[in-house]
Amino acid sequence: MSALLAIIGQTLRLGLRAGGGAVVGLVFFLAVVTVIPFGVGPDLKLLARIGPAILWIGALLASLLGLDRLFGADREDGSLDLFIISGQPMMLVVIGRAIGHWLATGLPLVIAAPVLGLLLNVEPVGLAAVTLTLLVGSPALTLIGTVGAALTAGLARGGMLIAVLIIPLTIPVLIFGISATAGAISDPAPFLPPFLILCACTLAALVLAPIAAAAALKLSVE
Repeated sequence: MSALLAIIGQTLRLGLRAGGGAVVGLVFFLAVVTVIPFGVGPDLKLLARIGPAILWIGALLASLLGLDRLFGADREDGSLDLFIISGQPMMLVVIGRAIGHWLATGLPLVIAAPVLGLLLNVEPVGLAAVTLTLLVGSPALTLIGTVGAALTAGLARGGMLIAVLIIPLTIPVLIFGISATAGAISDPAPFLPPFLILCACTLAALVLAPIAAAAALKLSVE
């Protein structure tokens, strides 16, 4: 447990440094939310209808930032080799990095989502639904991102490749997150079924992503 907490703390400190993932992610999230309305026009009803989807897409793209540094530094300074030699389970390292990265980048996005939703004229019920679905679904985005980060840990410029690898895998999370939010806003559409599926996606990612990422990291040092 102490090793896990140490990894989480180290990842969190690195993410909260000046220019780290938290600041850059929030600025990028704000940029996405403010730029898209210029493209769709000043129709407030339209913005209110597509606002939750914009917030989810912005959160997805912002969560990709900093993933290339998640294991890259460990690969460069030899820490990854030391983790393997020490006999510590690589899944422990992956989970610690994922939790620290989510606390530094994902949680600020969840907190900022209802505030930015006001810019899109999203009604209060929609704001609450977006916040809840992002709180449940954003860890899945981070966990899936760890797989892409592990696969590209040995590459000099793996940032763009990470996005290509993991965006297709995040589509189910995106679909059910937006569907649950739409269900909360529109009475005929159900909220609970897609929300429960979103919870299941996060639980599945919690089980499968660390295994896949740990295997990829071991292969990268062989």
